[in-house]
Amino acid sequence: MKKYSSILLLSFGLLSGVAMAGGTTEAGIGGALGGVLGSVVGQQLGGSTGGAIGAGLGGAAGSAVGADKRQRGEAAIGGALGAAGGNVIGRSVGGTNGSYIGAAAGGGAGGALGNYMGNKADEDERDDRRYRRGYDDRRHYDRGHHYGHRKHKQKRHWRH
Repeated sequence: MKKYSSILLLSFGLLSGVAMAGGTTEAGIGGALGGVLGSVVGQQLGGSTGGAIGAGLGGAAGSAVGADKRQRGEAAIGGALGAAGGNVIGRSVGGTNGSYIGAAAGGGAGGALGNYMGNKADEDERDDRRYRRGYDDRRHYDRGHHYGHRKHKQKRHWRH
């Protein structure tokens, strides 16, 4: 029964993050919550290896739920790597409680960093496009309407 209650807690925790989806802070909070809950569930189901896998999956899911729409992939990768790595390092430093703290810190930092890097990459891409559009004007001097030679046709009725 204890296993199912923690799975239920994980589900509710991740679904509650849908209401606050949107930014770097939310991706960090989601990654931290997901990393801890995934670590708890994974530890109960599969020991220390299960805890690391669960932390990775929970960190990815929590970060993706909290991230911006266009940066969910980057935030999920960051949250997964951070939570799993934090879980393993925390376990070696402080045992089970250390693994939970490490999963929270790693998942939060990884999710926030992934979301931030995704935002920055999109911003740089937009700036590059804007730069190209502004300084490659050779095509835009002429809009293609060459009607000037037809406008005065009716006035050319000369009589010889």
